[in-house]
Formats: sequence, structure tokens, C-alpha cells
Amino acid sequence: MANPGYGKRSAPDQRPRTGQDFTHLHPRDAAIAAYIDGLCDGADISVKALAKALPYGQCAVRTSLNRLQEAGHLRRGSECVASGVNLLWVTRTFFSRTARDDTWWASFSRGDVPKEAQRETRSRAFILLAALGRQAPVLSLSHRECVALEPQASEWLRRGATEPEVLRALTTGLPDVIHHPAAFVAKRLQTKLPPARESHPVLRTLECSECRAPGAPEALPGGKCRPCAGRPTRATPALPAQQVHAQARAVRAGLIPKSNRPKR
Repeated sequence: MANPGYGKRSAPDQRPRTGQDFTHLHPRDAAIAAYIDGLCDGADISVKALAKALPYGQCAVRTSLNRLQEAGHLRRGSECVASGVNLLWVTRTFFSRTARDDTWWASFSRGDVPKEAQRETRSRAFILLAALGRQAPVLSLSHRECVALEPQASEWLRRGATEPEVLRALTTGLPDVIHHPAAFVAKRLQTKLPPARESHPVLRTLECSECRAPGAPEALPGGKCRPCAGRPTRATPALPAQQVHAQARAVRAGLIPKSNRPKR
């Protein structure tokens, strides 16, 4: 495992694992991708760590990681994490079993990842309700009952609740006898509905796989900056210092919780 806060980060909304996930890659790249895919989040996937665990040298691993980046399975970058009144930039390595194009990675860096409807046969809320009986057999629901309760459970998730939090709210302190599980679940979803959580802007940057220079996703097609990819650079006008300071103040105001902001 890497140091806390570092290591592998799985990209969201991936397809289920199959035996064909990496068959489009070079055999060595596919083997490394499959190994990374099997690791848990937070695992050390640096070049040195992978070279120690796999039968490839550091140069070969570095080349494969760059090719995985070009194929859309991996991006390197940094993410701003708020800790009290401090803002910390943490190195991130994002991995996706499902290959993503540059447009998807650009949306991901902004914290706005579009769902691919053709991959979702059931919502997160429906799946959670259907599996409720495994956690508490007395709350087993039928397909029809899951469909009816799906909007209420979806509202919990929309407000920022996680699946474990919903399960705890529905299964903690159950009475000895429950005659109507669906009615019981509906009542708890209604009475225990949490308030909407305050959202914070996502500050995330990607970096070139060759020179490690940070940049906007649009400036790193395939994970490489224009000079490293052999493309001509574009001149971008610099922002006035006053505008830069104003944007920095706005970012800090959005990330620092209100309770921790200095009083005037």
C-alpha cells in the first residue's frame, strides 16, 4: 500500500469485469493493466513498486504505463484536498478498467462524469433495495416493491448518502416482528431522510506522462502535452494578477467549511 492519501484511485462508473477487458492491448501492457485492476484503492502503483511485483524492469513498466495512458486506462495528476483551513495538493494516479477518451477524462477532472445509460440496467437505489434482504432477512422486498421504493432511496443518494449509510438507517434497531417490510422501509426512508449535503467544487489537474508538467485536460490529449507529443504549442494569454487573486479567493471560500472561516 502507498502512503495514506496516495496510490491507486479507481475511476467511477466502470463496466463489470470480463475476460476481454484488456485484449486490445499489447500483452505486457494487458498483464500490467490486469494486475493494477485487481489491486484495491490506495495500493502503490508507482513504477518501482510494480517492477518489484511483476517480472518486468522499471523501463518496461514505465513504457507500459504510458501506453495505458494513451489507451485511456490511466491518468496521472493532482487533487486539492481540504483539511480544516488548509488546502493540500495530493498526487493521484487514476485507473479505469474501461477505456475512456479524452472528453471523459476532461469531464472527470472537473468533477462532472456523465453516466453512460446503456451500461446501467438498474439504478444504485434499486440494487441497494434488492440486496436489503441479505443484510436483514426480515426486510426482503419483491421486485415490485423495489420499483415502488426506488424514488425514495434515490433521493437519499442524491443528497449525498452512501450505500452503507442507507443500509444502517434501514436496518439498525429493528423491531422483533415486521409484518409489512415494504411499508416499514418506506416509513424509514421518509422519517430518516438526511438533509442535502453542501457540495464543494472539485479541484483536480492532470499531468503529462512524459515531463510531468500539469495542465488542463484539453491540453493533454492522450495524456501527453503538446511538446512531448511533437505538436506545436499554442500561445495562451496570461490572466491579470488581480483576476488570478480573485479566483484564488473564490476557490478558498468554496472549499473551506463555513465553521472554519475566519470571522470579520
